[in-house]
Amino acid sequence: MTDITDLAKNIVSKDNNSLILPPVNLQSQEDLELERKLRELKFKQELRKDWILFIVRDVIIFPTAILFIFAISGYSLFIHIHR
Repeated sequence: MTDITDLAKNIVSKDNNSLILPPVNLQSQEDLELERKLRELKFKQELRKDWILFIVRDVIIFPTAILFIFAISGYSLFIHIHR
């Protein structure tokens, strides 16, 4: 709010033809805080999603596939030996 009152004082004290001011940030402190919290929440959700994908893919699927391959290979070797 102080930015707006300062802007009003600058407009009153200067000629309108020579008035060139930098853009004023009109977001309030509460809006900035909410935006920061939203960014943090999105970051935490992305991190959680990455961890879930890591656990599902690297901890469950890959070892299961390797065990399956070893089981098939072992069965095939067992069948060939006993013929």
